[in-house]
Amino acid sequence: MFKGWFGERKTQFNLWFSLNKELYRRFHDVIIPSDNGTTQVDHVLVSPFGLFIVETKNLKGWIFGSEEKPKWTQVVYGNKYSFQNPLRQTHRHKKVLSKYLDIKESDIQTVVCFVGDSTFKTELPSNVLSSGLGLYIKQFQDTVLSNNEVERICSLIINTEGKISKREHIRSLQDRHSSDTVCPRCGSDLVERTVKQGSRTGAQFVGCSGYPKCKFTLN
Repeated sequence: MFKGWFGERKTQFNLWFSLNKELYRRFHDVIIPSDNGTTQVDHVLVSPFGLFIVETKNLKGWIFGSEEKPKWTQVVYGNKYSFQNPLRQTHRHKKVLSKYLDIKESDIQTVVCFVGDSTFKTELPSNVLSSGLGLYIKQFQDTVLSNNEVERICSLIINTEGKISKREHIRSLQDRHSSDTVCPRCGSDLVERTVKQGSRTGAQFVGCSGYPKCKFTLN
C-alpha cells in the first residue's frame, strides 16, 4: 500500500511542476460512483483540452505486456509477477467518468505512468509512459470544453470528495468482481455465449455484452 501511495505522490508532484495549474485542474485519488459499484482514479486533470485520466504504477524491473493481454508481467531478478493490464483499468475509468460527468468519451484521454525503475521489454501503446508525462499531455491542444464546462465538471468532482470512503470502495470492488450478471470491467450485462470454433466448439461460457470493445469472459 505504501509503495502505491508513494508512486501516486511522485506522479502528483510531476503533474504539479510540469503543467500550468491555471489550465489543468488537478484532482487526486478520486472515487466516482457508477451503476456498477465505484471506481477509484489515481489522478484526473480537467482542462479546455479535455479530461486526462492518469493511472500510476510504481514497479521496477522488466515489464512485458500488450494492449490485448488481460495480464502483464513484471520480471525482477529472474522472478516473474503478473498484474492486471492497466489499460483495462483506465477503460473502465473512462466509461464511468464519461457517464457521471456527462461528457463524450472522445473528450477523455487515458495515460498509464510507470514511475519505478522499470524497462519496457515489449512495444506498448503511446499512452503507456515511463517518462515525459507532462509533455505527452501537453500535445493535446484542441479546445473541446468551454470554460463553463470545465467549471461544471470540476464542481461535480469536488462534490464527490469525502462522500465515499475507501472501505466502501473496497466493498464495492468485492461485490462487483463476484457478480455473475454484470461485467466487472465495464458495467455492461453478462450474457451466455457459445464457443463457435476451435477445440472447445459448442462449450458454454459467460461474456460481456459489450464485445468486441470489452472482451471479459467468465467460466
